[in-house]
Amino acid sequence: MESKHDNYDDVKLVEELADSVKKIKSEIAKAIIGQDKAINQLLISLFSRGHCLLVGVPGLAKTLLIKTLASVLDLKFNRIQFTPDLMPNDITGTDIIDEDPVSKKREFRFISGPVFANVILADEINRTPPKTQSALLEAMQEHHVTIAGKTYPLAPPFFVLATQNPIEQEGTYPLPEAQLDRFMFNLWLDYPSVKEEVEIVRSTTSNYVPNPVKVLSAEQIIQFQDLVKKVPVADNVIEYAVNIVTKTRPALETSPDFIKQWIRWGAGPRASQYLILAAKAKAIIEGRFSPNISDVQDALIPVLRHRIITNFNAEAEGINSVTVIEKLASM
Repeated sequence: MESKHDNYDDVKLVEELADSVKKIKSEIAKAIIGQDKAINQLLISLFSRGHCLLVGVPGLAKTLLIKTLASVLDLKFNRIQFTPDLMPNDITGTDIIDEDPVSKKREFRFISGPVFANVILADEINRTPPKTQSALLEAMQEHHVTIAGKTYPLAPPFFVLATQNPIEQEGTYPLPEAQLDRFMFNLWLDYPSVKEEVEIVRSTTSNYVPNPVKVLSAEQIIQFQDLVKKVPVADNVIEYAVNIVTKTRPALETSPDFIKQWIRWGAGPRASQYLILAAKAKAIIEGRFSPNISDVQDALIPVLRHRIITNFNAEAEGINSVTVIEKLASM
């Protein structure tokens, strides 16, 4: 049973988190113009212990956005550039044979790969074959790496931000549905507005060099992640999230007709979990102590977009998963 003192500490933490998020956004704005929605969703994912997939055409500052976010967090950051010739061991690390110069005794020594960091930028993850993709995705799920039968834990917090160019572009390997499901959010970055693009061109073609200041440490982030788990949620909010997710499954009799007509595969229980975690994180980031249904609604598209698989009927009619989600949300 929680004491009044514990509750008071949690209230203070909510206030601290809301204040820290404002500072983080202010520091990111030194380097990134616009993309406010994407930044907010990245922070929600971070504090929910989720991972993010950012999709967009080249040149939308996906990589810069992630590097800037990492620079304002006092965490170890590594970037992995995914290429067709990248091997799994290039990500996880490998055993090498060491020989003692005196005794001449040989033994294996583990050399850790770039996945051993707090924030991982997996740049253009769909440029590498599935075998290499899965090396990172297993680490995301298990929070450890196994080499030659030995397990090496990854230090918390562990946050993977992967960028992906649209599948239609040449030289890409689409992520399988089961691997996509390991990402909490699938964020699509839009082109900037004319006003934003003018500001982007002005700042990037001058001698201005942004210098973001670090805001949060690893210990503080873990504390805030633990706080998200403790946020209370009303039953009607959980029921709303679960009802939306179950309606995406065409095999259920109670699913709407348009789901049966357009959807090949619906979202699983992980989608319901992520909707509630996202709603909790959004509430406390905004200084509120419990989420409401509108918080769940804000997370519907990034959580469900990559978990709803449309069929040939939908493709023939020009229907995508976002259209389906918006139709569900308006019911």
